[in-house]
Amino acid sequence: MSEVFLLDGAAETALASWDGGLFAALAANKGGFGPVTRFDASKLTAHSAACLEPVPGERRETENLTQTLLRRILPKFAPLPDIETIVWAGVKGNAEFVEAGGFQADPPCPFPFLPRDYSLWVRDELGHPKAGLVEVSAACASSTLGLAVGADLISSGMSRSVLVVAADIVSRFSFLGFNALNALSPGACRPFDKARDGLLLGDGATVVLLAAGDYVRKVGRQPLARLSGWGVANDATHITAPARDGRGLIAAINSALKRAHLEPRGIGAFCAHGTGTVYNDAMELTALDAVFGDRPFPVFSIKGAVGHTLGAAGGIEALVSARALVEGLVPPTLGLEHPEPKAHGRVSGEAQKFSSKRIMKTNSGFGGVNVALILEEPERNEA
Repeated sequence: MSEVFLLDGAAETALASWDGGLFAALAANKGGFGPVTRFDASKLTAHSAACLEPVPGERRETENLTQTLLRRILPKFAPLPDIETIVWAGVKGNAEFVEAGGFQADPPCPFPFLPRDYSLWVRDELGHPKAGLVEVSAACASSTLGLAVGADLISSGMSRSVLVVAADIVSRFSFLGFNALNALSPGACRPFDKARDGLLLGDGATVVLLAAGDYVRKVGRQPLARLSGWGVANDATHITAPARDGRGLIAAINSALKRAHLEPRGIGAFCAHGTGTVYNDAMELTALDAVFGDRPFPVFSIKGAVGHTLGAAGGIEALVSARALVEGLVPPTLGLEHPEPKAHGRVSGEAQKFSSKRIMKTNSGFGGVNVALILEEPERNEA
C-alpha cells in the first residue's frame, strides 16, 4: 500500500488566503465577518457572514462566483505534471443558477451548475485532459470525504496524484436553509462556548494535492504532511441532527486510528468541526470523551473566524492542521469566552502549544456523515 502525502494546498477565505497569512490571522484571533450585502437578509435571524467579493473586473460574465474564487488559487497547480485524478467536493452546484431563475433566467445564468460541470471546468483550466474525475457531495464533510477518497485511490495504487477541489459560497439558498433550521447565530459564532447559539456562514475555496511517495520525489517538493489515517461513518439518525451519543463520529475516529495503527494517546491535537451550534458541539465533545477519555489536549475550531464554509471547510481546515504541525501550536478558537465543562482543558480562546507530531481533523454533515483524518509531520528525508 502506498503512503499518502498532502503535498500542496491553497485556500481562499474572507479572513485571508492560505498564501496570504491565513494561519497567522487565525493565530492572532482575527475574524472575517461583515454585514451580508449579497442579498437582503434584513428579515432573517442573522445579518452577518464571512463573504469574499470579487474586485472590479475579476468576475467573468460567463462564470459564477464559485469559479471566480477558484480562479484565485487554481493557477498555482497548473504547472504540476501528471495530475491523474481530480475530485470535486461541494455541498451543491451553482446556487446562483437556481436563484436567478434557472433555465428561464434573462439574461441566461452562467454555467456550470452541476458537480460534473465543475470537474470538467477544473480539468480544462489546469490542462490535464486525461485526469480521471470524481465528484463527492457529503454535505459539510464534502472536502474531508474528498480527501479520504483521494487517500484511498493513492493507497490502493489506483492513482499517484489526486487534486481535491472544493468551493462553496454564501448564497441566499444556503442562508435561508440554515435560517429555517434556527441554526444561524444573530450575533457571533462561538464554538464550544456555554452561550453558543448558532453558526455563521462563510465563502471558501480550497485546492489540496495528495500524492504517493514516488510522485513527491518526482516533483522534488517537501510535503506539508503525511495523511496516515482516515475513516468514514454514518450515524443513520436524522437528516440534519447529529446522533446525540456521537456514535458516527466515534466510529469514524476509531477507523482512522486503526488505519494509522495508533492508539488515541498518539493524537496530540484535534481540529474539530466546531460549528457553534448547540447540538453539533455537544455531540463532538461527547465523542471526544468516548475516544480520548478525560485526557487534556488542544482542541480547536476555526469557524468562529472564517465562518462555516460548507463543502470547503474540511480542505481549508486540513491545511490549517498541517501548518499547526509545523508551528507546534493550534490557533485559538475565536468567540470562546466560557467553555462548556467538557471543553475545559481542551478548547481555548488562546493559541495552544503541543509537542506530538500528529493531529486529527474531523467534520460532520447533514445526513449523518462523519469523516476523520490523521495528519502527521513527515520525515524531512521523505521528499
